[in-house]
Amino acid sequence: MATKTETIQVTGVRCERCVGRLAAAIREHDGLEAANANLLGQVVLSWNDEQTSREDLVGALARAGFREASGF
Repeated sequence: MATKTETIQVTGVRCERCVGRLAAAIREHDGLEAANANLLGQVVLSWNDEQTSREDLVGALARAGFREASGF
């Protein structure tokens, strides 16, 4: 099993409720092993690279209104 972990910066996180929405957006994502987010918009993702990809996870976040920030 190929586990990858990465911290990404997203926009749109302003409060605890936003963090909850972010978590709900990826909670049931196949291949996601762990996720942790904070109010600074930093999201630590660990996933099984054989089941999903970084792009799929970032896409799920974007569909929920959390876009990856550029320049971080």
